[in-house]
Amino acid sequence: MMIRGSVPITHSCTTMSTESLETRLSNDLKTAMRAKDTLGRDTIRAIKTALTMEKTSSSGGGLDEKKELAVLQRLKKQRTEAAEIFREQGRLDLAEPEEAQLAVIMTYLPEMMEGDTLKAALQIIVDQIQPAGPQDFGRVMGAASKALSGKADNKQIAAMLKGMIS
Repeated sequence: MMIRGSVPITHSCTTMSTESLETRLSNDLKTAMRAKDTLGRDTIRAIKTALTMEKTSSSGGGLDEKKELAVLQRLKKQRTEAAEIFREQGRLDLAEPEEAQLAVIMTYLPEMMEGDTLKAALQIIVDQIQPAGPQDFGRVMGAASKALSGKADNKQIAAMLKGMIS
């Protein structure tokens, strides 16, 4: 992936590989520093800081893939919301850096399920739970959110489920 004025990130995280996230971040940080890519450097440092803070605040001391994914999702959400707010206020000078950082963060997240793939996964969940109607939306949404955590956007899940249940 190439971001304006940055070094190409050397990997695509469609699935978590055997290489740990910390190792990938360290390697990409070195590459960004050598190339004088300030956007990549600063974004990777922000990711590493968030992971370190999560690691020190969690009682277990270590982070598994699920917790790492949750941290990355949180950073993604923060950047997305900030960019939206800045765009609404007409502050493109502030929105564009947020979007550029978001693009870097997205390279560390698995590819999200969309369209027919997501609908098929949701259909399996709906078939298992067999909701009686819209009153069971919460139960189905809870199961879908848990099953597809980090694999699909909850807003998309909710929109598709509403159409499927009602």
